[in-house]
Amino acid sequence: MATRLSDVAARAGVSVKTVSNVINDYPHITAQTRAKVEAAIAELEYTPNVSARSLRKGRSDFIALAVPEMASPYFAELGAAVSRAAKKRGITVLIDQTEGEAAAEKLVLDGMRGQLIDGIIFSPITTAPAKIGSADTAKPLLLLGERHPGGTFDHVAVDSVQAAFDATSHLISIGRRRIAAIGVGGGAGTGSVRRKGYRKALKAAGLAADPALEVGGSGYHREDGAAAMRELLALPEPPDAVFCFNDLLAIGALRALTDAGLSAPADVAVIGFDDIEDGRYHSPSLTTISPDKEWLAENAVALLLDRIAGVGEADRRDLTVPYTLQIRESTSG
Repeated sequence: MATRLSDVAARAGVSVKTVSNVINDYPHITAQTRAKVEAAIAELEYTPNVSARSLRKGRSDFIALAVPEMASPYFAELGAAVSRAAKKRGITVLIDQTEGEAAAEKLVLDGMRGQLIDGIIFSPITTAPAKIGSADTAKPLLLLGERHPGGTFDHVAVDSVQAAFDATSHLISIGRRRIAAIGVGGGAGTGSVRRKGYRKALKAAGLAADPALEVGGSGYHREDGAAAMRELLALPEPPDAVFCFNDLLAIGALRALTDAGLSAPADVAVIGFDDIEDGRYHSPSLTTISPDKEWLAENAVALLLDRIAGVGEADRRDLTVPYTLQIRESTSG
């Protein structure tokens, strides 16, 4: 039989109301009483009724993080950072994997789980920006990623055009002139945005963009990077450098180089984007654009909680995530 509030009250020698006040963080409770109640809760392994508590408080202290896939190291690391940022504020994060499916993303926009959550941090990849911007969501919503929808939703993202410009400029600065791009066709906006920065850097250096050097389908996984690298190496004039639009693509590209008896950066310099842990420990270690994930998580959670509480600026906010260029062995030798 489940432990009830009255059982905790009896064990602690206090009233049911006092136990409820302790659970709901009522401030005017003596330290001695609080300690007795908390000891009884621990001893009886009492779990508060979240739904009832939510109704009393008007909020649940749960938020959701909805991302395309948790198998992606970037989203796994981001999820951990968001959870840490929320935990410091007494908030629990529920993680939802949409797998980029339209129906799952619509469920996110509709509010997901009724009364269970207070707000949502959402990284969409399928739903059109115009549809997101015009959505009438049931819960406060904050958007991540390249899909800038307009409308009223707050948005937190890296300036991918400038970051891609910096990545490509680094390859140019080490003397590379035939620079390829992997990932141009995917990422729900990522491909087109990062290609814009890539081409901008080539133009600034007086280098012509070559469509034959822009490859990659819709996938952003290791196997996609390896396949794209093999395609580039089969060209009559292979590249001497490659900018991969995420680190998984870059790790796949490095594998294909090794399989072909080549190496980075001696034969082909390789740079990625995201600074996932795998890239730091790869051999060679991966040069990459490193977004500040902790900054992103802290600011996304803080801004969403402001929206939930109804405080802060009334107008939507667009926050730009700081990043650094991490130069490692795949371009520096």
